[in-house]
Amino acid sequence: MEILSVFAAAAAGFVLGAGYYGILANPWMQAAGIKRGTDGKPQSGQSPAIYALSFCLQLVVAGMMRHVFVLSGLSGASAGLVAGFGIGLFVISPWIAINNLYAKRPVKLTLIDGGYASLACAVMGLVLCLL
Repeated sequence: MEILSVFAAAAAGFVLGAGYYGILANPWMQAAGIKRGTDGKPQSGQSPAIYALSFCLQLVVAGMMRHVFVLSGLSGASAGLVAGFGIGLFVISPWIAINNLYAKRPVKLTLIDGGYASLACAVMGLVLCLL
């Protein structure tokens, strides 16, 4: 059952990302400096390998979140939601900000990516504590 909760949490974060970045595609591409063709899509295209690797990395995050939750004795939907949000907002988002500061990337990019990290971790925490 544990591995299923990790897969479900990773899938939830992945699906949320599709919607989140689908809505924020234009501001994200602008902030990230992605060059687009006349059709509005990235010039370099998108490889299916990016999506597969992204899901694998979501599994790593969900697996570690589950491990931390178990060690902490965390249970209940609201606890999972809050703990996940905290991980995204206070662990992952600052790391994104550090990377973007050194790369001299726009604050807008940090806010978009940090927002996703916070929301996705909240959803993953919720799923982990529900299953």
